[in-house]
This record gives sequence, structure tokens and C-alpha cells, in this order.
Amino acid sequence: MVIGNAIRKTTDSISDFLRLESAGGLLLAATAALALICSNTPLRVAYDELLKIPVEVRVGSFALAKPLLLWINDGLMAIFFLLIGLEVKREVIEGELSTPAQVVLPVVAGLGGMLVPALVFYAINRAGGAALNGWAIPTATDIAFALGVLSLLGDRVPVSLKIFLTAVAIADDLGAIVIIALFYTAELSLSMLILAAISIALLVALNRFKVTRIAPYMIIGVILWVFVLKSGVHATLAGVAAAFAVPLKTTDAEGHAPLHRLEHHLHPWVAFAVLPVFAFANAGVSFAGITLAALSEPLPLGIAAGLFVGKFVGVCGASAALIALGLGKLPAGASWPQLAGAAALCGVGFTMSLFIGSLAFEGPEYFTPIRLGVIAGSLLSGITGYLLLRFAPGRSTTTSPHSRPVEP
Repeated sequence: MVIGNAIRKTTDSISDFLRLESAGGLLLAATAALALICSNTPLRVAYDELLKIPVEVRVGSFALAKPLLLWINDGLMAIFFLLIGLEVKREVIEGELSTPAQVVLPVVAGLGGMLVPALVFYAINRAGGAALNGWAIPTATDIAFALGVLSLLGDRVPVSLKIFLTAVAIADDLGAIVIIALFYTAELSLSMLILAAISIALLVALNRFKVTRIAPYMIIGVILWVFVLKSGVHATLAGVAAAFAVPLKTTDAEGHAPLHRLEHHLHPWVAFAVLPVFAFANAGVSFAGITLAALSEPLPLGIAAGLFVGKFVGVCGASAALIALGLGKLPAGASWPQLAGAAALCGVGFTMSLFIGSLAFEGPEYFTPIRLGVIAGSLLSGITGYLLLRFAPGRSTTTSPHSRPVEP
């Protein structure tokens, strides 16, 4: 009886932890810290060798052979982008981005939060040659960390501000999808692109014929991922294409839309498995021989300044301009200092910034500068955002609704 009660209490505690809005962000922070520990202790050799393990899938003469790190970045992150695609579709059709009044402020703020960081990065790296390829690294927002910080503040933050921050992150997601498709695509294979297009046509057909079972979408989605991977277009975009085909308005016998069901099932896997594994594989950086002067080099400085300064100026500036023109208004119950705090939190790029960095540069000589810049900029943004929101006037006691737990 005592043992049963203890097990039940432990299970309840774990369930409560998983329900916390900040749980995903806390786990990301823990895995990132573990990666840093591994990279700065005798575990470094084992850590590096683990990520280099060759993994091969072969069917006859057709083979996919990559080191473990690339399977994580190309494979697991496709699942993340599948979830992103589902969330974007839901928000645009029936959520926070479904009407012009709802969409205008966060979308414009999101655009400002992408443009200004890119300009800040360019200004610092304009003479850097190959370093300019990283201009998109500071344009991303990691919503898991950002919402994790917000949750630490409780009812000091109005619900409307959480919705605003989530919507800005969704706009960032859309921008990241476009950036990856347009600027980080390798040489293209026409035959693979044709096969990918056929796969997308099959997904659309499933949607048109109102197929409500998720399995057919996922089977064709995996096939699509292989063709996209082989085509030269980044494989994560296959996740987005598959997500857009999953029905939202068609329901099954129990009245549930396939999109809602798939999104519900994917959330915990992405929040507590996909993103933490990605963070562990990509956040490791050795500080041996690194001084503060290393952060003043153009590439890490451009990334850190883009996230910390560019995001804040871009989101705040675009929001202020729109509100001054009478085309938008402050989130209900929020003050300008609180909006500034949310803008600062948009500079927590982490997982998405690291991911874009992995696409922008292939040489190992870039890994440490990228990770230094992302960690420094995200840390400064998170601390600044927390302090601004912690001491900002305009406290709200509105109960927080369920919000999405993940995002690069």
C-alpha cells in the first residue's frame, strides 16, 4: 500500500511536471548544459565520437549513409518542422492568425524581428566574405525557451502577451521556412524533385478524398522526406509539406480533425525528445583557449548582437510604428515595458539559430563561433527579457490558456 502510494505520488509529480508550460524549455536548458559539460571535460572525445557514428539505411542499391549528427539535423528536425507546419496551418485557419485584426501586429513585429537582426549581422560582417552566409542565424526565435521564461513570472505577464509572443514566433517559423527553401538549398536533382512532387500530389489527393487516418499521410511523408533529402532541397521542408496536407476541417467518426490528433500526439515527442536531442548534439562547444576576445570576432559578435539588439529593436520598432499609425494596438492588459520584455525574449534563438547555423556553414571551423554567438545572444536576451517583465508595471491576473510547448 505504501509502495503503491509512493509510486502514485511519483507518477502524479511527473505528470504535473510535464504539464508545466516551462517543462520543454527547462529540458532544453538541461540538455544544452549537458552538452557543454561533455565538451569541456574528459567526456569530450566520447561526445565527438558519438556524433560521428556512421548510420546507414540500405534497400538494395539505394542507401542513405550519414553520421549520427546529420541524421539528427536532417531527420529528427523534419519531425519538428512537421509540428511547426501543423501549428502554422491551424493558427492561420482557425487560431490567432485567422483574421486580419489578429495577424497584423505579430506578423509585422515578426518581420521586423527578422529584418533588423539580419541587418545588424550584415553591418558587423560586411567585410567577412564567407561569414555573410550566416546572416539568417539571428533571425530565429526559440519559443520553448521564451515561454519557459514567461512561465517563471506567473501572473505578472498578461495572457495577451503570451499569445502575442507565440504569434510572433509563428511568423518567425514561416520566415524560417522561406529562408531555408530559398537560401540554403544545395544543387538540385531534377529526378528527385519530380518524385517529391508526385509524393506531394499523393498527399493532396488524400486530403481531397477526405482520408482521416494519419498513417497514410505519414507513410507518404517519409517517402517524400527521402526524395527531398536526395533532391538537394533541405529535408526538413518535407515535414512542412506533409503537415499542410493533413486535414483540419475533415473529422473522423469521433469528430476529431486529423491535424488536431497528430499535433496532440507530436507535441510531447518534439518537446521532450526531438528538441532536447538536437540541443545536446548541437550545443556542445569547448571553451578551451577561448577568451572574451573571441566573442568580439565578426561572426559570433554579429550573431549575438543580431539576437540581443536586432531582435529587440526589430520587434519593438515594428510594433511601435504599427501602433502609432493606428493599424495595431498593444496586447490587452500589457504595458509598453512588458511589450519590450517580450521583444527581448524574441532574441532567445537557441535551437532554431543553431539549426540555421548548421545549414549556413559546413566547415568545422565555424561550429565554435556559431555556438558562442548563439549562446551569448540567447542568454543576454533571456536575462534582459526576464528582468524587464519582472519589474514592469501592469500586472495581470488572467489565467493562462494552453499554449504550444515547442519551437525553434
